[in-house]
Amino acid sequence: MKIIHESNVPEINLPGRYMRWLANEESLEPKNLSVCIIRVLPGEIVRPAHSHPKSEELIYIITGSGKVMIENEVGDVRSGSAILFEQGKIHMLKNTGDTEMKVICFFAPSTSFDNYVTFDDIEFPE
Repeated sequence: MKIIHESNVPEINLPGRYMRWLANEESLEPKNLSVCIIRVLPGEIVRPAHSHPKSEELIYIITGSGKVMIENEVGDVRSGSAILFEQGKIHMLKNTGDTEMKVICFFAPSTSFDNYVTFDDIEFPE
C-alpha cells in the first residue's frame, strides 16, 4: 500500500517557497503524474518564472491568498482556487496575503526539476 504523510517527506528550501515532493520517482513512485506541496510565506514570490514544456500543472490553493501570473496576465487566487498552467506556459505565484499560502501542485505527465525551463529575466508584474 502506498501511503505517505507530508511530514515524512524532506522539505526543500527554494526561492520563494518551501517544497515537498509527495509523489515522484523517490516518493510513492507514480507512473503518470507527480505531486508536490509548497508553502509560500507572506510577500514571497515563487521564483524564477518558469514553464514545464513536457507537462501541464494544476495547482490548488489550500490556504492563503495571492496572485498568479500566466504569460504576463495576472489574476487573483485564494483558498479554494484551482489554476491550470498549460504545458509550456510561463508562470509565477505570489503570496499577497498576511498568512502562509499552502498549495498542492499536480503535474501530468510526471515532471522533475530537470524538466523546468526557467526565465530569470521575468519579474512578477506590478
